[in-house]
Amino acid sequence: MERNKEEILRPGERLDDLQLSGYWIIQDPQRFCFGVDAVLLTDFAKVKPGEKVLDLGTGTGVIPILLAGKTAGKTFTGLEIQKESADMAQRSVRYNGLEEKVSIVQGDIKEAAQIFKSASFDVITTNPPYMINEHGLKNTGDARTIARHEVLCSLDDILRESAKLLPESKGRFYMIHKPFRLAEILSKMCEYKIEPKRVQFVHPYVDKEPTMVLIEGMKGGKSRVKVEPPIIMYEKSAVKHEKQRESEEIGQ
Repeated sequence: MERNKEEILRPGERLDDLQLSGYWIIQDPQRFCFGVDAVLLTDFAKVKPGEKVLDLGTGTGVIPILLAGKTAGKTFTGLEIQKESADMAQRSVRYNGLEEKVSIVQGDIKEAAQIFKSASFDVITTNPPYMINEHGLKNTGDARTIARHEVLCSLDDILRESAKLLPESKGRFYMIHKPFRLAEILSKMCEYKIEPKRVQFVHPYVDKEPTMVLIEGMKGGKSRVKVEPPIIMYEKSAVKHEKQRESEEIGQ
């Protein structure tokens, strides 16, 4: 499909190929670009045919767009507080011709239950800021800072609003976060009656500590947690082989 990149891009922006269904995403390297955590979350989340999905803190909309390509969900909504990020997400939706399935709403996560109707989504996903706001903040208005630190919303805000937006039974919540906050996350999920159901750790190498954790919760679910086999991102043997090959080529 021929699409005019020049008309949709603004200064400093680029189009990145999502390698899925011919979809692309508009990003600005000076602001914030999505990482592997967003991809892992969309692989982990389960969306059934006909379900409605909300992504909290959607950034440039990569999670709703990926889920639209990976699942048979009915609609995918992204909520984003930053005007510039929401605008990029909206243009990405138009560029991919997904207006009938994906919508982007500019708004505050802390007011999500007022923006949307109560119990109006079957599934909620979120790739939230990982760091509590005391951790090394310099510029609280910077887009990268907002994406990484709890400047504009907290874990409590996300779970409180999610609990209101999910139905009383079988509404599902999916999050990727850092393992060092796992105890806090599980405790707060239970506090808001989002029962933890699945946990999966992500390790860079098989002998290294996990750097990310994927969590599934169910609104009003029974107390039972399944720990999935870990995801190992890289094989050391493959890295070693590649370095050896490069060394041999240099020596020739």
